[in-house]
Amino acid sequence: MNVMPFKTIIEFNAVGYQSGEHEILKELNLFMSEPRIGIVGSNGSGKSTFLRLINGLLVPTTGEVWVDGLETRRCAKQVRDRISFVFQNPDNQIVLPTVEEDLAFGLSRSDLSAEIIAKRVDDVLERLDLAHKRHEPCHVLSGGQKQLLAIAGALVRRPATIIFDEPTTLLDLRNARRIADVIYSLEQNVITVTHDLTLLEGFDRVMVMNDGEVVADDTPKAALSYYRRLMS
Repeated sequence: MNVMPFKTIIEFNAVGYQSGEHEILKELNLFMSEPRIGIVGSNGSGKSTFLRLINGLLVPTTGEVWVDGLETRRCAKQVRDRISFVFQNPDNQIVLPTVEEDLAFGLSRSDLSAEIIAKRVDDVLERLDLAHKRHEPCHVLSGGQKQLLAIAGALVRRPATIIFDEPTTLLDLRNARRIADVIYSLEQNVITVTHDLTLLEGFDRVMVMNDGEVVADDTPKAALSYYRRLMS
């Protein structure tokens, strides 16, 4: 895919998020620039909300989130052009009947020509070994193939950063390893929430969330050790 390595800078400045009377995230001050960042925490600790704040799917109740100098509240479209999101369940992202149509749809609102869109779709299908599935109905794909298609849908847009929310949770061991290999092969920056601790062992940084706060922020070895003690 001719994608050059990216460096994205994400800043949380006094960021809090509240839903009704429930405080989901407490005042967060973070600077994130590492190529691969992992996030772990118990259910309800605020991880998914944290991810959605990064690319403007949610805006903070208090404070500001900045992505490469763009504030997500005011520049949501530009931020989403830079950051793609891969959800836990790929069925939430697949919108058109066939593999090829679904990938092309992700670029349908761009200014790219039909020829360039077709080339991008070809490139990503080859890269993720889905070329033989291009005309297949999406609903007949296996779980692992659907997750690859969701990743392909992110890659075809050529973002600077890809966010993964539990990318291996619904997969068997073989497919989970395959998705892990794809994640490690990406030139893009990666931010991943997961309960699969082995996936994060080669990351650059891991943050542990608990009760809406980042309670540990360190190397994978140190942060995951802290998390295991927290959960014991």
